[in-house]
Amino acid sequence: MEIYVPDIYQENIYKIDYETLMSRGIKCLIFDLDNTLAPINEKLPREENKELFKKLKESGFKLYIVSNSIKARVKPFHEELKVEYVYSAKKPHINKVNELIVNSKFGLDEIAIIGDSMMDDIVCGNTIGITTILLDQINKKEFPLARIKRIKEHKIQKKLRDKDLFTKGRYYV
Repeated sequence: MEIYVPDIYQENIYKIDYETLMSRGIKCLIFDLDNTLAPINEKLPREENKELFKKLKESGFKLYIVSNSIKARVKPFHEELKVEYVYSAKKPHINKVNELIVNSKFGLDEIAIIGDSMMDDIVCGNTIGITTILLDQINKKEFPLARIKRIKEHKIQKKLRDKDLFTKGRYYV
């Protein structure tokens, strides 16, 4: 069950303490797109996304977007936020994320993955051995496959809560 437990749990990308991450040696941030950076119906990043990414880059972070969505969905965010990206990542499978990590030249202890899905983002990051940061989903509207995964995720969260390993809404760093 520990494969589902994030290292950090926060409400959204704006509540993450990036200075603490930097002090822990994190230099590379891998962001999920859908319901992490933007709701699935938004085709471009919000102004606050642009401001956050600009600030993070100025602080010295290397940023990526890694999404299970198709290229046409991810590319506008890549262009607007000026970051590298991986589309059709097939998380929780680790192949494309591992390839990104190898090409990035960062050590596993220097990378964090940030996303709203225990089943995809957290399992992928924990399997690889990087820092995992779970966020609440921005919007309840999801792609059909994601809705199916959420049902399983809620059952897993109940088991984790019963073992006092994770409780939704109890944020921690």
